[in-house]
Amino acid sequence: MKYLLLIYSNDEKWAAIPEEVREKEVAKQAAWNAQYMASGELLAAYGLGSETEASLIRRKDDAPFVTDGPYLEAKEFVGSLYVIEAPTPERAREIAADLPWAVENPVEMWPILYEWK
Repeated sequence: MKYLLLIYSNDEKWAAIPEEVREKEVAKQAAWNAQYMASGELLAAYGLGSETEASLIRRKDDAPFVTDGPYLEAKEFVGSLYVIEAPTPERAREIAADLPWAVENPVEMWPILYEWK
């Protein structure tokens, strides 16, 4: 089964990390990506832009109605997302817990029920 992993972060927390520490953390994540891509368990990995670059789009009067920022006003926002494939929910949780960012940031796991190709 496929699962969506969402990692939450915030701009203040990211900006407070010294550059040399940030580079090491990014390298750890790159190694995690390579390990799970090689095993076939990581299908996709994406880092998202800042919450200041997010938009909320709705349709109003048959035209796009755009609001700046994410849907919810919160201290943390989705910073990265991953699509993994695992034979069991337990294995998916093991993979999620192994994410380097999981030490400092919450990881939310959602089963992917449908896929259209």
